Amino acid sequence: MHYQFDWEKYSDIARQAAAEGCVLLKNDNNTLPINKGETVSVFGRIQFDYYYSGTGSGGMVNPPYVVSILDALKASGDITINQELLSVYEAWTKENPFDMGKGWAQEPWCQKEMPLTKELVDKASRQSDIAVVIIGRTAGEDKDNSAEKGSYLLSNEEDKMLELVCGTFSRVVVLLNVGNVIDMEWTVKYNPQAILYVWQGGCEGGNGVCDILTGKSNPSGKLVDTIACNILDYPAIDNFGDSERNYYKEDIYVGYRYFETAAKEKVRYPFGYGLSYTTFEYFSDSYKVIEDTINFNVTVTNTGNVPGKQVIQVYVCPPQGLLGKPVRNLVRFAKTELLKPGESETISFKVLLKELASYDDSGLTNNKSCYVLEEGLYEIYVGFDVRNTSLAGSYTLEKLMVIEELQEALAPTHTFNRLKPSQDINGSYNMTEEEVPIRTINLKERLNYKGSSVDSFTDDKGYKLKDVYEEKVSLPGFLGQLTDHDLVCMSRGEGMCSPKVTPGTAGAFGGITDKLKYFGIPAACCADGPSGIRMDDGSKAFSLPNGTALACSFNVDLIEKLFEMVGMELRKNKVDTILGPGMNIHRCVLNGRNFEYFSEDPYVTGKIAAAELKGMHKYGATGTIKHFACNNQEFKRTEIDSIVSERALREIYLKGFEIAVKEGGAYSVMTSYGAINGIWTAGNFDLLNTVLRSEWKFNGIVMTDWWAKMNDEGGPASSQNTAAMIRAQNDLFMVTANPEANSNQDNAEEELKKGNISRGQLVRNALNICGFVLNSPAMKRFIGEEQNWSELNAYKERESIENIIESGIVKEQLELEVSNIKTEKSSSVIFDIKTPQKGEYSIKFKMKSDAGEVSQMPLSIFINNHIIETITINGTNGKVIEREVNFYAATNINNYIKLYFGESGIEIIEAKVCKNF
Repeated sequence: MHYQFDWEKYSDIARQAAAEGCVLLKNDNNTLPINKGETVSVFGRIQFDYYYSGTGSGGMVNPPYVVSILDALKASGDITINQELLSVYEAWTKENPFDMGKGWAQEPWCQKEMPLTKELVDKASRQSDIAVVIIGRTAGEDKDNSAEKGSYLLSNEEDKMLELVCGTFSRVVVLLNVGNVIDMEWTVKYNPQAILYVWQGGCEGGNGVCDILTGKSNPSGKLVDTIACNILDYPAIDNFGDSERNYYKEDIYVGYRYFETAAKEKVRYPFGYGLSYTTFEYFSDSYKVIEDTINFNVTVTNTGNVPGKQVIQVYVCPPQGLLGKPVRNLVRFAKTELLKPGESETISFKVLLKELASYDDSGLTNNKSCYVLEEGLYEIYVGFDVRNTSLAGSYTLEKLMVIEELQEALAPTHTFNRLKPSQDINGSYNMTEEEVPIRTINLKERLNYKGSSVDSFTDDKGYKLKDVYEEKVSLPGFLGQLTDHDLVCMSRGEGMCSPKVTPGTAGAFGGITDKLKYFGIPAACCADGPSGIRMDDGSKAFSLPNGTALACSFNVDLIEKLFEMVGMELRKNKVDTILGPGMNIHRCVLNGRNFEYFSEDPYVTGKIAAAELKGMHKYGATGTIKHFACNNQEFKRTEIDSIVSERALREIYLKGFEIAVKEGGAYSVMTSYGAINGIWTAGNFDLLNTVLRSEWKFNGIVMTDWWAKMNDEGGPASSQNTAAMIRAQNDLFMVTANPEANSNQDNAEEELKKGNISRGQLVRNALNICGFVLNSPAMKRFIGEEQNWSELNAYKERESIENIIESGIVKEQLELEVSNIKTEKSSSVIFDIKTPQKGEYSIKFKMKSDAGEVSQMPLSIFINNHIIETITINGTNGKVIEREVNFYAATNINNYIKLYFGESGIEIIEAKVCKNF
């Protein structure tokens, strides 16, 4: 079979996704779209430095190109840019270059803004028809946002810029090139005519935004988060940012579930809100309940003058009952096709009654640990956002119905108070508090489960994994050949940047020792991340719109098509699973990693993730859904304990993952860094067995996040305690530098000898790992069945030959001049050396980083344009470390040593080329 990978098609779909993710919040007097032939003054230095993604591993894609908003506007041909104003900005940015920070998680939230004068703005207004102001923000892994100026709030210069521009121009458009929502109080203060959240749109982000601004595309994005009037209005804000534990006191009342129930007046823009250049009307009909299903239709009509798309949202208002419930819960959504003026589309909805159930973790209904439908009136509302809806129909349940009987899992071990609605005399709801129920089960009894019954060693029978693939032997029979040591080695992944798989990727697992490879087990490849393939050797990959942008499109069909292209790109690059989608809930607007994730709503989160997985699965690749679960803060993320009720876990924080497993067919999961109710997720039996595998029937692999910690209940967390991981059926510790030598110094073999873990548990996990490998492209590559690939419209990168340093002859050793080299992200330097003798040489580095221990800064070393190794440096907190890389040289030739820096933050103290013979 032969596949053609078309970069142009990829770009076109991504451009559409970036456009459909833009959310128009305001458009007074039809300020947008910009009319053909108009002159535009563009303000804001981020016009030159477009944020195509956030920071950290989720944003470390090396894109072949990035189209900024300014680039796209210039190339549109429909408008004219105010060149005089542009020249002023160009001169200023030359003197004030982009600040990349000193490395991982040290890039500033925003860039220094050019101070404006009234004279400059006045002159620009006389020369232009409209002003476009671009405000940029970034954050990411290891770097939360902050409730301060220049992060969640405007900086002083941005505030002054809006004051001057809005006070001078009659038409002002504000574009927010951000990863998550920011404070919007300035909208009242300065009252710009149009406001557009454009997020971070990847390679094609600027083109997508330009299509919206010029009317080539009609905005159809909807907010996936509530924008409150003030940051203090968010119910989670008081329990975010602690260094040890966060109490999820808001419980299930996250985002609109809280605001629509008890604080509607504190909302500036509601969940699901977004404007269009046209207008729509809708009506619902044919409402009926047939057995266990609610059926109805919604007809949407374009009543305006231009074509457009609209999103219909379906919410349930359940009875409060004994448990208490939000007055709005999203249960369905659908996006129309592009409707011409006067054109209509009818969408049929089916909602299962069981989907309206609530989880009773307290026994108030006498059905503890059950999903129940309490008796009373269930109302179904439809509309264009959570606030603007109408009643489609209702259903009255005469008596309580138990939907699903489960067992207690993940409950906290000590009490705290959580929010619960209470109706006042006027029928409105206020929030009161109730005590959260604590755990009643004996977790140690569950941990006694020993795993697979295939726990005997049969010695080498000559079976290879290919024999399992060809159904000549069973997988358990094959695994009987492996020693206990082999099985322990299989529980260790290798990386980062393992040489056994695609250069520069995050890790390898499966056949990562010589013995495992002897048995015919291939090494499977995984690569970051949610925004595209990260390859730290500098290889190019497509950068996608960030998770929030994709979710705001509410277009699951479009996202599935986009991720078909991702699946093809994964296959082309021999990557078996991408470490994404990221799908944690936007619990707090300050979480730095919100850009990777989708929404405050678990239903949207699950549906978007499922669409991504379905797309990749069409080409045999998959995604590793993460971070399972409650990765809702980056500060102290490896230490933080999330104290959360069982109900909130099941209804909010696990629900999206459940949809991804059951509807998206997820078969790879990554656990999070921190703890849930005292037990670190990488070794959390209830999370990984009771819920994921037993209840959801998950049949796949689970891996840790990189260098994660595990603990036994009540004990400290350590990355060496992989016995806890193995007992919990977290199959893979990611990652080690050398699985055979146990470079992580884990306790697995020691605990096996003591009887604290069993061979059966190791076999159980190996079944999961080999099961994944058997169904992955890695197996096809290993046995020579992989299809051929070719590229259409491929981007051709020009190799720079600048920055070559003549270094001299290697006699015994040669010191390279590194004092003035640039080590910023995506920078490189080439040293020209001469090796007069054939043989093995080494490059010995002394280096340091001021970043923390889980930061990742890759350095790739090439010899004569061939990659030798990628070293991933974790932060050393300023301590100098040494690394060595070997290479072979022929006689009497020049050798070009290229150093490529995949992330900022490494300081090279010394580099020497040494003769090893």
